[in-house]
Amino acid sequence: MAAIKKIAVDAAAPPLALATPDYWAEACRHLVKKDRVMKRLIPQFGDAALQTHGDAFVTLARSIVGQQISVKAAQTLWERFVALPRTMKPASVLKLKIDDMRAAGLSARKVDYLVDLAIHFESGKLHVKDWAAMDDEAIIAELVAIRGIGRWTAEMFLIFYLMRPNVLPLDDPGLIAGISHNYFSGDPVSRSDAREVAEAWKPWCSVATWYIWRSLDPLPVAY
Repeated sequence: MAAIKKIAVDAAAPPLALATPDYWAEACRHLVKKDRVMKRLIPQFGDAALQTHGDAFVTLARSIVGQQISVKAAQTLWERFVALPRTMKPASVLKLKIDDMRAAGLSARKVDYLVDLAIHFESGKLHVKDWAAMDDEAIIAELVAIRGIGRWTAEMFLIFYLMRPNVLPLDDPGLIAGISHNYFSGDPVSRSDAREVAEAWKPWCSVATWYIWRSLDPLPVAY
């Protein structure tokens, strides 16, 4: 996993401290130098940066909860869900009643996905201890075997948990919309167009993607 530095949090906050990658400043310098849009965007957000909660299960669970809904709606739904178990651990989630999960606002499909995720963690099917040494595509291949986790969710995991610096999530509608807005005056953008724009971002596509998201929604994306 990439090196991280601790971010100060309020004493009343959850016990998992937030952290941000130590490559962030270097990446921003590169992006400001290489890309006209990043030169404009990055200064707008000051010291704000990508943050992780440092918990693999929580990161994936948040990604599932946030599928196909806005950042604001995802945060509201997550707050309702996280209040259900005693701790946000796989074993605790497996003890929850389906009706309670549905009452919190989760669809039947998302409930199924969260249960399958908890089973994979609890049963030891995932090579958690090996992830730091595995390349991005190998981790994606392992994660998409879990119900409800496609490439997009796996890429969110690479960005927000493993903090891999060069992930370009082309399946993310926010990224495509942001590239359209910032680079093409709102005109439709193809995956090929997005890849071409991202050539200037390498090897910091994850960082540039984060700023593109922020350009559309001031609420930071976090999983």
